[in-house]
Amino acid sequence: MTEIVGIPAPEVDSLRREYWRLYGVTLQGLIRHHAVDPEDYLHYVHDIDVTSRLSPDLVLRDVLENLPQRKAVFTNGSICHADRVLSALGIEDMFEKIYDIRVAGYQPKPFPEPYHAVLDELGTTPKDCIMIEDSRDNLQTAKGIGMGTILVGEGETPDFVDVHLDNACEIHTGLSFWGKVS
Repeated sequence: MTEIVGIPAPEVDSLRREYWRLYGVTLQGLIRHHAVDPEDYLHYVHDIDVTSRLSPDLVLRDVLENLPQRKAVFTNGSICHADRVLSALGIEDMFEKIYDIRVAGYQPKPFPEPYHAVLDELGTTPKDCIMIEDSRDNLQTAKGIGMGTILVGEGETPDFVDVHLDNACEIHTGLSFWGKVS
């Protein structure tokens, strides 16, 4: 925001938070108020070395391999960033497709439009899907349109969450329990 757009450094954090609050992601605020090219932005912010932060997760790979359900990635990031993350974790071949922020014209989760776009592309309905997420806001939208919800991570369990897990490696437990949740 400082290097490309020229926003003074002391203003960046509060402006980033305001754009996040208003639009779900900083990118939308930069597009709307600063004419930032979304592709340039995605390339710039995702130009990081994920392999220095992540390593193969053999337990998660085993869990994913043993799930019979279709699996797709739905991210507010870019496909190339998601590809690098999945590759670093050693699970890049576990998902049929990656849906990124482009799926609904750079409209991010938790807005409902990208959820519907992903469902349309998958050729399925919300009642046949379970959203597994670490964001409560994203899960609230998923539940609101009729999906099952699994929250991964610490903290409180909101009433719209069907299953709360500490770790993504417990997904198989959450999915087997999910069928018992009303």
